[in-house]
Amino acid sequence: MEDDTFSGLGNGTHIDSKVVQTFQKSFVQVQNILDQNRLLINEINQNHESKIPDNLSRNVGLIRELNNNIRRVVDVYADLSSSFTKSMDASSEGDSSGAMRLDGKAGHKRNRPA
Repeated sequence: MEDDTFSGLGNGTHIDSKVVQTFQKSFVQVQNILDQNRLLINEINQNHESKIPDNLSRNVGLIRELNNNIRRVVDVYADLSSSFTKSMDASSEGDSSGAMRLDGKAGHKRNRPA
């Protein structure tokens, strides 16, 4: 299954299954972090509205956790962008098929019409 490709972009571009899996994994990871952030924000808002000193003090740690989660989302997107760029660079340097691969290997070649 290593050489499986998908051609779902409508322009004849083939996408390596590893690329698709990497995108899916990254987006699931980001969605999980964002779901956690929604819960944190709800708790922060409840603590703020309660005006109870202990709850307000707890918000400091919750806001730090929220900020760390935002950094994690940025890191996931940065890694994904970097991997995608590397795969496109490898594809354009040694492969005319437009196959995108995150592992840096050139994909299958096809001849372009003149």
